[in-house]
Amino acid sequence: MKHLRIPDVKNKKQQGEKVTMLTAYDFVLARLLDEAGIDILLVGDSLGMVVLGYETTLPVTLEMMIHHSRAVSRGAQRALVVADMPFLTYHISLSEAVQNAGRLIQEGGVAAVKMEGGRTVVDVTRRLVEVGIPVMGHLGLLPQSIHQLGGFRPQARGKAAAQRLLEDAEILEEAGAFAVVLESVPAEVAKRVTARLSIPTIGIGAGPHCDGQVLVSHDAFGLYQASVPPFVKQYVQLGAQLKKAAQTYIADVQAGRFPAQEHCFEGTTEVSSE
Repeated sequence: MKHLRIPDVKNKKQQGEKVTMLTAYDFVLARLLDEAGIDILLVGDSLGMVVLGYETTLPVTLEMMIHHSRAVSRGAQRALVVADMPFLTYHISLSEAVQNAGRLIQEGGVAAVKMEGGRTVVDVTRRLVEVGIPVMGHLGLLPQSIHQLGGFRPQARGKAAAQRLLEDAEILEEAGAFAVVLESVPAEVAKRVTARLSIPTIGIGAGPHCDGQVLVSHDAFGLYQASVPPFVKQYVQLGAQLKKAAQTYIADVQAGRFPAQEHCFEGTTEVSSE
């Protein structure tokens, strides 16, 4: 099975094909989504919330990201694997950003990294690309800036903010980013950005005009029991199904229905009394 590569993702825009992306945090989910035909698996720092139970993505460390990236990379036979650079791993210096991104590539096994921000991370983006590390941008709602933004709120709703986002997208493209995620921005703003860029835009809460879409898998498949963003379509309620299955297991064990004879190993019935 051929691995999807960076040029393949960029070519999808030119060919008018939509890019599909979902998050994954472990081997099993990565393998299932990969076999389903997903284009990109994102090892998102959203794992801090949907896997580790934190209220934000801020507590996620580089070591956590490397750990989960390894598992996802082992499960992906076709999909391109991208990992988030966690908070403060690319803000202090260019050399530290290169070292941290390099660890995600070398130790985590991913093919690319994603960073939040526009003009504020342009120098880092350019430097990573120069040393051979592909970069995916992320604009609009930036979860790592949640305290500054005052919550998970839609962005780029005014004329000036929309223009700044458009300029940031162009700056990231010029710096060498191969794609840009647009999160929680008006559909018309995302449409303008998509039309202006030659690299793919991947939307999450940004309307239908982007070149691709991404969702947090735990939201899309009903595994995360907390609040779900209004832009999410839930394709199945796996959480409810899993809870029901666990309750059935508990009842079977308590009633003696499990294990039944077919679940038992056959062998000698002779047991020494010594």
